[in-house]
Amino acid sequence: MMTLMQTILATQVPQGSVALWWLGQNSFIAKSPLGIRVGIDLYLTDRCAERHPEINLRRRVPALIAPEELQLDIFATTHNHCDHTDPETIRRFHNRQGVLFVGPHPSCETFRSVGVPEQQMVPAWPGCTIQLGDVTLHGTFALPTDDSDLNHIGYVLEVAGGPRIYWTGDTSDHELLTSVSRYRPNVMIACINAGFNNLSHWEAARLASRIQPQVAIPCHWDLFPDNAADPEQFRAALRILAPQVRYVRLEHGQAWIYPDVS
Repeated sequence: MMTLMQTILATQVPQGSVALWWLGQNSFIAKSPLGIRVGIDLYLTDRCAERHPEINLRRRVPALIAPEELQLDIFATTHNHCDHTDPETIRRFHNRQGVLFVGPHPSCETFRSVGVPEQQMVPAWPGCTIQLGDVTLHGTFALPTDDSDLNHIGYVLEVAGGPRIYWTGDTSDHELLTSVSRYRPNVMIACINAGFNNLSHWEAARLASRIQPQVAIPCHWDLFPDNAADPEQFRAALRILAPQVRYVRLEHGQAWIYPDVS
């Protein structure tokens, strides 16, 4: 039986589409038709539980890919909290020659601390653009959730001739989040857990009503017992605030191809 990473490598993505795999929390792998693989906020250890024993941050979903198995072209992070820029995942990511490590400057400091070469680091900020093959990453505004890291961003991943996927990243609610509308995202992937100053399910649905994606997907609700939420509340909030936006709940480790042109 193939591992999940082997399945991702073997998956053929149709022209005009993007394939996504959700690994829990805000961890995703995206793949383009040309085979460019982008990891977003890959958290593949239990480091948060070890660092914060005062609350229950033990994984409720196992790490579906071992860091040693990763094969990526871009490793991108939205900010430097350990469930988004995990030094242990990066340290154990051995197949990283030629990989671009993309993130705000504090994340770059973490990359540097675990031996990522300077020439493979690409600082990111709201409004930046990073292009590789048929994939373009746009940095977007996010409002930091606490003063331990004031450099939060989101991303829009754009596939040439295909869709645009928006990750809010961890963010508090703010009117400037709607600035992502300039990229006309087809899909919005939003944190909905409200804990620790993130968007609530209602705030995320209100954002969807303002930027008008075709699809809205909840994340950052599933992994930690003491930082969880019910995605059905997001589904209900969408029906009230943005009934034209289709709700999709991804399954861990299962490919989701958008749009499905088969």
